[in-house]
Amino acid sequence: MSVRRRVQADVALLRRLLAACRVAFLGPGTVPAPADVSLVRGILDKIGPEDVHEFLDASADTYTSAPDHPRHPIITRTTVYSCRNFSIVIFFLPPTAVIPLHNHPGMTVFSKLLRGSLHIKSYDWVVDPDDLAGSGAGGLTPADNNHMRLAKVVLDADLRAPCDALVLYPESCGNMHRFTAATPCAVLDVLGPPYSKRRDCTYYQDIPYPNHDAPNGKNETGDVDATDEKTKVRLAWLKETNKPQDLKMYEVPHKGPPIF
Repeated sequence: MSVRRRVQADVALLRRLLAACRVAFLGPGTVPAPADVSLVRGILDKIGPEDVHEFLDASADTYTSAPDHPRHPIITRTTVYSCRNFSIVIFFLPPTAVIPLHNHPGMTVFSKLLRGSLHIKSYDWVVDPDDLAGSGAGGLTPADNNHMRLAKVVLDADLRAPCDALVLYPESCGNMHRFTAATPCAVLDVLGPPYSKRRDCTYYQDIPYPNHDAPNGKNETGDVDATDEKTKVRLAWLKETNKPQDLKMYEVPHKGPPIF
């Protein structure tokens, strides 16, 4: 097989992903239709390291080598494609690296773990009174409110590649999340619309919800189990914070083949 044909075969799924994203993402203020979400997610579920090895190999040293400063591992990313409506980005995380808890304002985001293993914890805001049933919350605002809001845990799990893609929406399915790398990791993200100067993320600190009146007390993670016959919800306060000073994230040049 010629080099050109091999490269075309290597990026075939990425080109299918690009075509699906062009249909799914219609610009700021819109959310992809369910059928388009299923299509994009289905393509991502099929993508593995072998489909993006040109990108992974080009940046391998950024996420497999031991960081010079273990307490502040450096996260890198390479942009595969970007336009006004969406972006396709690969993040590289060395062991122990953390992408802090942050939100995705007005965005629909697909995340596919390509290599390695990581822990993800994600939250949505509590907006349904039924979520508070039995929790003893009494209200949505703590007495010492300082830009804090009550949130519920959506996902708290260890992921290991290969695994299916995750999807979050502007207000649901874990709009605020944190990634903690257990091993060297590569994560393929599709963000629509992408972050920009007008659409930046907010960082948060999660604070366990007080366990008074909680029927099951505090669980092993420090969150509260608020339980009734219809729902079981783990709660925490999310407090806005500045971007962590020890967060090191750099863009590395895209060295893979073009997908458009």
